[in-house]
Amino acid sequence: MAKVLVTMPDEFLNKVDSIANNEQRTRSELIREALRTYFRRVSMQQAQRAADDAKILDDLLG
Repeated sequence: MAKVLVTMPDEFLNKVDSIANNEQRTRSELIREALRTYFRRVSMQQAQRAADDAKILDDLLG
């Protein structure tokens, strides 16, 4: 597994650590899960945009 260096404000990192501690998981686990959630959200938004664009095109052609 690759390692990545990320810079963030101390206050933000403190929030990350607090949530990770409350959920009894590592900082890395929490950040990976946050990114997976972000990827899913972006993917759903892209799918919705594609469906919206297809409907617009269908309406224009129909």
